[in-house]
Amino acid sequence: MGRMGVKRKFLLRTAILQAYLTRLWHQILARRIHSKAAVKYRQLPRCSSTASASFPSSAVSLLPPDLDVDCSFAVGTSAPPCFDLHKDASDLVSLKISLLGDIQIGKTSFLTQYVGKERAKLWSSGTGLNQMDKTINVKGAQISYNIWEVEGTDFSSQYHIHAACNDSVAMLFMFDLTSRCTLNSVLGWYQQARKWNQAAIPVIIGTKFDEFVELPLDLQWTIASEARAYARALHATLFFSSATYNINVNKVFKFITAKLFNLPWKVERNLTVGEPMIDY
Repeated sequence: MGRMGVKRKFLLRTAILQAYLTRLWHQILARRIHSKAAVKYRQLPRCSSTASASFPSSAVSLLPPDLDVDCSFAVGTSAPPCFDLHKDASDLVSLKISLLGDIQIGKTSFLTQYVGKERAKLWSSGTGLNQMDKTINVKGAQISYNIWEVEGTDFSSQYHIHAACNDSVAMLFMFDLTSRCTLNSVLGWYQQARKWNQAAIPVIIGTKFDEFVELPLDLQWTIASEARAYARALHATLFFSSATYNINVNKVFKFITAKLFNLPWKVERNLTVGEPMIDY
């Protein structure tokens, strides 16, 4: 009985210690986005910069087996439009950007962070569609981005998707980093959007990064790998973002601007798990 009592005390103390260490580790991860200290995580392997002419085998292995989506739009699509800033420097250049994704994934919060709360109050909101504008100055030229957000409900209606995507220069496909089913939906949104626009620059954005870093590292690794596989399959640039802490929000639009106007600014790739990932 004495030995059993000692053993039970030992197991109890071990369990308490494990619970304490687990809670401490989660707190460290949660505060990590506020810290400037460098934390070493494993890095995902880099992809080849050369676009594949078909679905990469590594990407296919990570896609849901029961999801039947035609992603042939990703192959051989028209080149994105390129604009001349010097030619249009004296004029206001108005460009349209569409934003698609499931409901409650942070689309509105993301755009509010970008345009500012005061500007967000001036949004034009309608049934199934929201619109807002933001004007920026690039090398003396005034660039006005007219952003159309599709309210995500079962891929909405064809009218809403057509209205948002027609003539847009970039399409942002969003998903919640803490909800893998919203990542699976990205392919469906992409397929619907490409019916109306095959030339726009595709960008995949994972939202709620501040909540994502609280997940176990092995789950972060899995979600990050799947997100990269989707981005490779759709030939899209991938950003992990947080509207709450303004992580990678402005970088998305800087990337689009540089791409459209052939500017030398280039986003830095970050494949470190546990950090706001950027991949292309």
